[in-house]
Amino acid sequence: MRGIVKRFPGVVANDRVDFSLHKGEIHALLGENGAGKSTLMNILAGLYRPDEGTILINGKPAVFNSPRQAIEHGIGMIHQHFMLVPSQTVTENILLGLNSPRFFLDLSRLDQTIAELGKKYGMEVDPSAKVWQLSVGEQQRVEILKMLYRGAEILIMDEPTAVLAPTEIGTLFQTLRAMVAGGKSIIFISHKLNEITGIADRVTVLRRGRVTAAGVSARGVTRANLARLMVGREVIFFHEKKAVQPGKTVLSVRGVHAENDKGLPALRGLSLDIRQGEIVGLAGVAGNGQRELADVITGLRGC
Repeated sequence: MRGIVKRFPGVVANDRVDFSLHKGEIHALLGENGAGKSTLMNILAGLYRPDEGTILINGKPAVFNSPRQAIEHGIGMIHQHFMLVPSQTVTENILLGLNSPRFFLDLSRLDQTIAELGKKYGMEVDPSAKVWQLSVGEQQRVEILKMLYRGAEILIMDEPTAVLAPTEIGTLFQTLRAMVAGGKSIIFISHKLNEITGIADRVTVLRRGRVTAAGVSARGVTRANLARLMVGREVIFFHEKKAVQPGKTVLSVRGVHAENDKGLPALRGLSLDIRQGEIVGLAGVAGNGQRELADVITGLRGC
């Protein structure tokens, strides 16, 4: 990508951005929220048209007017928010949007093909399972398999760890390394410094739509340097937190049971106390009852 410019009303999201990707590498695209990372990759994936600049694929100019044209050139994007149909199976979601008419398809054979593809890259998932039955990590595998099934050689991953538990992040990284070993190239969008130094081969940093570091080796760069390139100043990673003595209990939840929108158990005997003057964090991957708990507390859902 050379000299990419993308303007929106009142803002230049990408300001003459250069970006290159080598075969068989993981290239991290780093920056704060709003730095222009997703905009740049949406251009590469065919979702946006650049106002200026050129895209070269294997040295040849390419113009994408749609994601379909991008995937025809071997480029697929796995978005942070999955684009799956919950009521359909894994195989049906992977086939969705392809030109082959359904009545000509042997779904049993395709189930086997997709299962073998998943096994090849360490992404086992039941092809016949409905998407709503899958965990968030498994749904992400379906999105990746969808791109691989379409023949993607370049995979763009937009904040792929944002929805994953720590154990799932390790599994994802193993999958990415397996794909790179098989000749795929990966663009890894993130703002998490520890992930970048752990998985990437090279790093490009964006700040306010401009490149502040282009394709530097991830091996010799420090988190402090990356942070400075991201925000334009020195960053203090640790600060001392003052001890606070909480007051009396202001909210007490005891033995709460609640169902999600599908009628499945979301809360199973949950108990929680919140005291005056404290901040209580609810940790967990999306879809593990956080929204249902908030609904119960605010009276939007019965228990």
